[in-house]
Amino acid sequence: MRHGVKLNRLSRTSAHRKSLMSNLAIELISHKRIQTTLAKAKALRVYIEPLLTRAKTDDTHNRRIVFSYLQDKEAIKELFGVISEKIASRPGGYTRIIKLGKRVGDNAEVALIELVDFNEIYGKSATEEKAPAKKTRRAGGGKKKAEEKTEAAAPEAPAAGEVPAAE
Repeated sequence: MRHGVKLNRLSRTSAHRKSLMSNLAIELISHKRIQTTLAKAKALRVYIEPLLTRAKTDDTHNRRIVFSYLQDKEAIKELFGVISEKIASRPGGYTRIIKLGKRVGDNAEVALIELVDFNEIYGKSATEEKAPAKKTRRAGGGKKKAEEKTEAAAPEAPAAGEVPAAE
């Protein structure tokens, strides 16, 4: 029985698995979305979410801990720079897994894993660009109508130095 077992071994030794997860995490950080098998995507989500949580507070201790997992300076710069700014207000759930179907060669389940805040289709940027909701008509609209009537009824006085036009 698999009670409480969270780690998928992926039929690899521990060194091979650590190397695989590190490489996948670096690629996810640099490209913001990658396509891989469903099992690897689920294992990567468990691996990278704590690292993303650590990246929210930028200090030397967290940088060293994340570097011990990734071993890539460029990925660390990207993670603690661009990515940490975007995920600062998110309380968790930084990744999304989308199933893509089966691979032609070996019939393996393929999935797309992406960082949630970097998707323009589902992200906040798409909802912010929409026009504001139309206001409903309520009581009190008569004030505006009354002001418009008084403005239309009272002709404007000519400005100083202008001659009124003959009608």
